[in-house]
Amino acid sequence: MSKQMDPRAPEPKPTFPEQSQSSPGLEAKMDPAPDYGEQSYQGTGKLKGRVALITGGDSGIGRAVALAFAREGADVAISYLNEDVDAQETQRVIEAAGRKSLALPGDLTEVAACEKLIADTVKQFGRIDILVNNAAYQGKELERLEDLTPERLERTFKTNVFAMFHLVRLALPHMKEGATIINTASIQAYQPTASIIDYAATKGAIVTLTKGLSQDLISRGIRVNCVAPGPVWTPLIAQSFDAKAVSEFGKDSLIGRPAQPVELAPSYVFLASNDARYVNGEVLGVTGGKLLA
Repeated sequence: MSKQMDPRAPEPKPTFPEQSQSSPGLEAKMDPAPDYGEQSYQGTGKLKGRVALITGGDSGIGRAVALAFAREGADVAISYLNEDVDAQETQRVIEAAGRKSLALPGDLTEVAACEKLIADTVKQFGRIDILVNNAAYQGKELERLEDLTPERLERTFKTNVFAMFHLVRLALPHMKEGATIINTASIQAYQPTASIIDYAATKGAIVTLTKGLSQDLISRGIRVNCVAPGPVWTPLIAQSFDAKAVSEFGKDSLIGRPAQPVELAPSYVFLASNDARYVNGEVLGVTGGKLLA
């Protein structure tokens, strides 16, 4: 019999050590280290024999999903910007699960990088069964809207939204009936924070993109869904907020702590698996109680 767990109980809880990183953040430098499930996630073969591509798969939610998919029986390709140390660790745990891995660096704001990512994945594995659009950019907190530069706005939308359009378009010829697309949105789509309004706006766009694609692609037998996390302890946090804010991150949530990446992974597994075969166009909130409304 498994033990019931009080959601408020797991450690670590804020206050964390004060810390800050430049973009892109590294999971290897976070204190405490995020829990991505290496010691706890147990697979049951839900994705046996499938091929998954996860963008932003080197760290944070992406790494947790990569580990979970591998332990569920999938071969996994990950994309990342340039965080080689983090990507190597993700590859290690995929291969330790007995599955094949592929780590592909590249800046997804460039269409050519999106084209290469899909081409290299298909060259290695022959197809794509699960596409997880998870890569994201979040800039430092803004003091005033006037501080939002055109360059930052363009980078945020190119990374978070434009890349999704390109990757879906490029991946579709290599996806068959039963394939699935899972996008990562955020509580920010529903409860936006003014100091990261550009990021929040992209997450709202992702929700709309998910719903629109789901109505179109189901005619091909391809489901499209979305996960909307709340506060999660990832390198994105360390790179976006000042050291004091990072130390208190998640303290104001109803559960009193941020989620660990491992707590997001089962939602992606569910949406990727046949258990969710009648789930299409949905946004699954993993927010610790913050409402998606």
